[in-house]
Amino acid sequence: MEKRKLGFWEIWNMSFGFLGIQMGFALQNANVSRIFQTLGASIDDIPALWVAAPLTGLIVQPIIGYFSDRTWTKLGRRKPYFLAGALLASVALFIMPNSPHLWFAAGILWMLDASINVTMEPFRAFVGDVLNEKQRTTGFAMQSFFIGLGAYVASKLPNILTYYNVSNVAPAGQIPDSVKYSFYIGGAAFILSVLVTIFTTKEYSPEELAAFEKNEEEKYNEEEKPASWFTANGSRHLLIGIVAFIFGLLLTYVIYANDLKKDLYVLSLGLISLGGVALIISGLSQKAGNYRNGFITIMNDFQFMPKVMKQLAWVQFFTWFALFSMWIYTTGAVTEHIFKTTDTTSVAYNTGANVVNEMFANYNLVGALAAFIIPLIAKRTSRKFTHFLALVAGGLGLASIYYLGLAGTFNNEIFSIGTKGSWLSFTFYMYDFSMIGVGIAWASILSIPFAMLSGALPASKMGYYMGVFNFFVVIPQLLAASILGFLVSFFFDNEPIYALLIGGASMILAGVMALLVNDRASVTIKQ
Repeated sequence: MEKRKLGFWEIWNMSFGFLGIQMGFALQNANVSRIFQTLGASIDDIPALWVAAPLTGLIVQPIIGYFSDRTWTKLGRRKPYFLAGALLASVALFIMPNSPHLWFAAGILWMLDASINVTMEPFRAFVGDVLNEKQRTTGFAMQSFFIGLGAYVASKLPNILTYYNVSNVAPAGQIPDSVKYSFYIGGAAFILSVLVTIFTTKEYSPEELAAFEKNEEEKYNEEEKPASWFTANGSRHLLIGIVAFIFGLLLTYVIYANDLKKDLYVLSLGLISLGGVALIISGLSQKAGNYRNGFITIMNDFQFMPKVMKQLAWVQFFTWFALFSMWIYTTGAVTEHIFKTTDTTSVAYNTGANVVNEMFANYNLVGALAAFIIPLIAKRTSRKFTHFLALVAGGLGLASIYYLGLAGTFNNEIFSIGTKGSWLSFTFYMYDFSMIGVGIAWASILSIPFAMLSGALPASKMGYYMGVFNFFVVIPQLLAASILGFLVSFFFDNEPIYALLIGGASMILAGVMALLVNDRASVTIKQ
């Protein structure tokens, strides 16, 4: 028994939910720093406030993946998670621009990012559930198209509304109407697009999936381990956990004693000490014979990942460190380095913030278009070489923003298409060269690693391992949230443009590491 081949419009419908998901994600990425600054946050507070986003992903995605693999309801296997996450995310999008103060907004960011993760993680596994292996690259490419399209529309919304005379400025401490209405539109689009996927795509039953697995070649052989194995592994976890916990506490004391930036507590307490606590709990549980539960499964499978997954982990780490630096610092970098202002009530600041929306829109538009080109290049070469080229282009593009500002060419127009002054017109500026590189990288980031990974995973654990793989998306973001503020303030006099240079270098390094991935199936990619 084999999964049937789906037609173009069937793959279109099953991926359509990503349009709304990415509209919510893009509104968050392009505007939350602006909201935080408007509500009184200083530029060096921004990384710590953003820590909610990666931390919720770290916790939520493997849990949702684990349980979605084991769920079956009248609505389906993954669909209950699509629906619950979409409803909560839409509510958060309506609330976020109406936040009365800074810490309320930070709390809503937790809710928003957690809800997006609840919806998004099962969508990745959905491709593995519904499509046969030959069509999975096409499925991930279609997701990348909707991700790019949704993010482009969402990033353009404040400028479109400003064109139609919706106010783009507001009194101190208040969010402009252009941003508010953009979030309202994004909230409605989120739930509606997910409902399209829910109502148009049929999931296979557990019995059908079990039959498919019997006919698939085994890619991952998980042996039944004796109790003595868990006892020995428990001792290993306990020892490493104790060392990590103590080291984290010592580092916390050093940060406190030297009055270093509070962002560093995310590293010392959030990553190192809490990671140590998780290992200690895992170690004690396994030594006591309590190893047949989801938590121990997650801890052990994280330790013994498939080889390709381990190699991709390093690529993902440096990639997402770079992306997080871009998302949290581009608004501050552009408004200060290019528009020469930090006054959030000024026309210059809000014009610069809208330019950032344009930049994010443009890299997502490039990503949507490149989503269909990336597989063709990979077919001619290999997936890992294609990913290398894309990440190098992204790193160079991100770093080039610094030099555009120095050259004073940021606002120079190259050419324009359409009626001048209309939001429908397309004008190409110097900064679009930067965003072309980032967009090419984005298209590859959203498809190539997942296509390589899905071929190395068992179907019965597709959702779970996609969730675990997300660790290497969120851990670098947590690291960025903890150390970027320190690096920018200590070495670069609080000038956020240098965070983009660091991010560019990190993405280029990720590209080099992509060449080391042992992707045996990457020689050719079937469309």
